[in-house]
Amino acid sequence: MIEVRPFAGLGAANHGWLDAHHHFSFASYHDPERVHWGALRVWNDDAIAGNTGFPPHPHRDMEIITYVRTGAITHEDSLGNKGRTEAGDVQVMSAGTGITHAEYNREDEPTTLFQIWIMPTARGHKPRWGSRPFPKDDRAGQFITLASGKEGDGEALWIGADARVLGATLKAGESVTYETGKERYLYLVSAKGAITVNGVAAAARDGVAIHDEDRVTVHAVEDAELVLVDSAP
Repeated sequence: MIEVRPFAGLGAANHGWLDAHHHFSFASYHDPERVHWGALRVWNDDAIAGNTGFPPHPHRDMEIITYVRTGAITHEDSLGNKGRTEAGDVQVMSAGTGITHAEYNREDEPTTLFQIWIMPTARGHKPRWGSRPFPKDDRAGQFITLASGKEGDGEALWIGADARVLGATLKAGESVTYETGKERYLYLVSAKGAITVNGVAAAARDGVAIHDEDRVTVHAVEDAELVLVDSAP
């Protein structure tokens, strides 16, 4: 089962400093058919104006992954962590028993990013934050695991969930295949570039919900930058 969710049909809210598009129910946008996909709870496509951002606010019992598409985001939290994550790189915040954080665009130009929330397998663990670069050359033509709660995923950032977040870049005409299981719930977005997924066409920033498939082959119609979440039911 492959369902394309066109970008134009996503929930949206433009706050001036923040232009947000919601793949799933979030804030004032509610669609009972799009509350979660497996353990994936939120996928927001955000554009944050220069020298603005989210002031300090709390979270708990959620795995929050930020994939920066353009620009950079600067993080500060109640644990004393501070960091700047640039385009193509990833940060992870495991909220656990509770954490307060702020996310600012300290750049002069807009920052665009995907913010992804995944429900944890257990509540009440110790909160943590981490960030690391993932050079795009390392994921050229193949999926690289960026964040994971599964054993054996090497240098991926840890999350407390039965899930993986993966990235890949493809040149026009290239394809990449991801082996999965029919019980898994996958959600794929091409940050840029038109693609097909097992032959089904999707444009840049469309959501592609995938279930009951053993293998997923993504073909790049144009140069493409892919982000994929593979989660438990």
